[in-house]
Amino acid sequence: MKIDPEVILEKANNAFEKWKLVDVKMRVFYLQKVREKLWQNKEHYGKLITDDMYKPIAQSIAEVEKCTTLIDYYIQNGETLLQGRAIETKWTATYTVNDPMGVILGVMPWNFPFWQVFRFAIPTILAGNTVVVKHASNVPLSAKALEDCFLIDGFEQLYYNLFLPGSEIEKVIESDIIRGVSLTGSEPAGSAVAKKAGEFIKPVVLELGGSNAFIVLEDVNLDEVVKIAVNARFQNTGQSCIAGKRFLIHNNIKDVFIKKFIEQMQVFTKGDLYNPVTKIGLMAREDLAEELENLMNKSIEMGAKILAGGKRDKAWFEPTVLADITSQMPVFREETFGPLAVFMGFDTVEEAISLSNDSRFGLGVSIFGKEVEDLKKMIHLFDDGAVFINEMVISDPRVPFGGNKFSGIGREMALEGILSFVNKKTIVIK
Repeated sequence: MKIDPEVILEKANNAFEKWKLVDVKMRVFYLQKVREKLWQNKEHYGKLITDDMYKPIAQSIAEVEKCTTLIDYYIQNGETLLQGRAIETKWTATYTVNDPMGVILGVMPWNFPFWQVFRFAIPTILAGNTVVVKHASNVPLSAKALEDCFLIDGFEQLYYNLFLPGSEIEKVIESDIIRGVSLTGSEPAGSAVAKKAGEFIKPVVLELGGSNAFIVLEDVNLDEVVKIAVNARFQNTGQSCIAGKRFLIHNNIKDVFIKKFIEQMQVFTKGDLYNPVTKIGLMAREDLAEELENLMNKSIEMGAKILAGGKRDKAWFEPTVLADITSQMPVFREETFGPLAVFMGFDTVEEAISLSNDSRFGLGVSIFGKEVEDLKKMIHLFDDGAVFINEMVISDPRVPFGGNKFSGIGREMALEGILSFVNKKTIVIK
């Protein structure tokens, strides 16, 4: 039986009216209980992730474990992060406080069905809000398990699922109860949510797509960087917004780099998803594999060459390498969300930076070279929300995460994440 969303919103709002009065130390205690539940059930939750979206079991369990590192960060730092600041003025006292806003809506994706939700929900709840989550329709087992994970004896229910089609989300945003929206997903979904939230004057955090460049200069340790590059492309079966997608390699080393890359990617073979040694899975849905195949085929028609892989069997997409890419091809211009690596060469660092920025996305970029001080001088030249020097782009609770341009608005995690949905209130005492 379908439950009226307004009933769920009312429950979440009633819980908020009580939760906002709970001091931060007790909120931290709540997080500790959530962490215990998560850790004790990590194998069970990991299996549900694999059941839902065909992620290899070792990666599914690792995703659950990563959620505990985020909780640990906010347990240790949440009280400090939520503190306001004193301001020197002519008055007796001037300072700020960070009060919770209310019920916050999260619209979450399927590719990391636990991690994406936790990085939204944990800081939002710790700040004193309650959350309602519309999860992706193809991960129902994970969605149900998440609500259970946040149910802690002795506490109000602070996390609620909304099992609704995406077409009904705009109506939810219109509700007076919803005070803010966080979405991780596609550009069209982000645009629609931002438009509706703007119409009703509600803050949004949008974490959208990415087409991260992975730039390799000629002075690197090839074996070391190739190993990082393979992981950057094929982790989570390539279904990650921060995956390395456009590999820009100095022409003096490009051919040998690609040869070594293909050699190392041979371990990513089809296997039993519930065997811990399996490193790559099926794509989450067959239609997603079809979309990736279409991008590949259109680029091949424009002159791209398959150097390895290239085959698809329903939702299985063979790890694939394309070379002879130009900046006009779909695999360069669009987000390739799956196990497809595309390679281009460059002669100068300036050319590499220009190619990296030649994208409507701006989530993250990796650049590899021995002269770190020279690389640091280039940081401001990139359009992205993050620049990683001699490392693949990753998400970490200690640093803010988010993009520029069509990759999104706002930041998750760290200080910026916990302040995304608070009322930054100014206090003046004469």
